[in-house]
Amino acid sequence: MSKQRVLTGITTTGTPHLGNYVGAIRPAIRSSEREDAESFYFLADYHALIKCQDPEQVHQSTREIAATWLALGLNTDKAIFYRQSDVPEIPELCWLLTCMAAKGLMNRAHAYKAAVAANQEAGEDPDYGVTMGLYSYPVLMAADILMFNAHEVPVGKDQIQHVEMARDIAARFNHHYGEHFVLPEAKVDEHVSVLQGLDGRKMSKSYGNTIPLFLPEKKLKKHINKIKTNLLEPGDPKDTDDSTVFQIWQAFATPEQTEEMRKAFAEGIAWGEAKKQLFELVNEQLGEARERYEALLANPKHIEEVLHAGAEKARERSRPLLQKLREAVGIRPLG
Repeated sequence: MSKQRVLTGITTTGTPHLGNYVGAIRPAIRSSEREDAESFYFLADYHALIKCQDPEQVHQSTREIAATWLALGLNTDKAIFYRQSDVPEIPELCWLLTCMAAKGLMNRAHAYKAAVAANQEAGEDPDYGVTMGLYSYPVLMAADILMFNAHEVPVGKDQIQHVEMARDIAARFNHHYGEHFVLPEAKVDEHVSVLQGLDGRKMSKSYGNTIPLFLPEKKLKKHINKIKTNLLEPGDPKDTDDSTVFQIWQAFATPEQTEEMRKAFAEGIAWGEAKKQLFELVNEQLGEARERYEALLANPKHIEEVLHAGAEKARERSRPLLQKLREAVGIRPLG
């Protein structure tokens, strides 16, 4: 039986934080060990250009994110790990799919509709500041997925629409040119945690409330101490349900440790003590990976070699498929 192909992209626009680790990186690395699946993980640097026009930030983020996945133990002998821009077949496929993508479908994309709504609310032209990168983002995402005929695409709920759009575009291409594409399925893991940030909102770069994943010990402790808490005194029972400290603890702790902390909350643990224990737990779990991360950042040549090797594995699959697609649409030798 052929393996399920699973594909995940990581946009290179920032420094990975605890929320990225718990919600995406950790489950993806575990999934890559599945014997019944072939995993594709890529650095989405073309996607990064949609929202970031700072070349140094895109470059540095690419290095940091690649180092993060490798430091955390991604087995590149099992998973295909590559940089999007190292696979030229992807942008070419993007154009073939663009010629099949209905404009009406693009008009319904959440990101575009949100930008238009914000402009209208501000009294601007509906398309003010909207680039074709933002508008046609779903087509590039479709190319990422369909280039490797992925069966499963693990996503958050906000990305389900894009996988459905990829299915629509693939179905339309198949209808016109024959069966070339698998219709992908969005996979949402309801058990994956969405961490809260320092201010109690979802941990997100856009909110500026993140705890970077590989902070040095002193800075990690400082960030954890900044987590917003209520004014309950030591000895006062504390509610675990609305506590960012407890939520992050639960994401890193064993079930036994979680129950111990739940009991401590009920008994009125001081916030300072709870944060101290949280720091020790997170620091212990990430310490060895942090050392590997720092070593990788100091050796970008090695990271580059790993990405090039992954791109070559990816192109072993993308080249023959694109050749078939070129022939299917009529782009082939005349002789």
